[in-house]
Amino acid sequence: MAGDITTIARPYAEAVFARAKESGQVDAWSEALELLAAVTSDTQLVAQIGNPTVPRESIRDLILEVCGDALPGEAVNLVKLLAENSRLEAVAEIARLFEERRVADQGVRQVLVRTAFEVDAAQKDALAQALSKRLGGQVDLEIETDSTLIGGIEIRAGDLVIDDSVRSKIKQLAHALQF
Repeated sequence: MAGDITTIARPYAEAVFARAKESGQVDAWSEALELLAAVTSDTQLVAQIGNPTVPRESIRDLILEVCGDALPGEAVNLVKLLAENSRLEAVAEIARLFEERRVADQGVRQVLVRTAFEVDAAQKDALAQALSKRLGGQVDLEIETDSTLIGGIEIRAGDLVIDDSVRSKIKQLAHALQF
């Protein structure tokens, strides 16, 4: 299901990002989408969005009323379009994809680093410098500690995966021993 919502949201996020860049309103759109994602993620509203007996226009009007004047005109138009196309459930994913695109456009790569042990500030800085050099741009590191790796490190930057964990090496060895 998560892949489905991303497939639905991506064209909207790309179109909104293109419009935001064209109009010089990237930050305003970012704030508007963050607000819309927060509003449409409310558990009671999620239930209404998913309820086929509730008219889309009612949900649209409720969202616009809750957001009030905080939404620019084009964001209001987006809400209307999403309601018309029964795509309001994709708002949070549109916001996430927009932010991903905004960060990438600024030349910053999001990098998830999973390690078996805590990483101190000096190690984080050294890792950031090495990855910045390897990836050819600024990186924003998110560090997670995962003891199931046993030792080593796993790095994910978009489609790039570097898995130098002990767990991975044990799996490779086990696979090699099967033949």
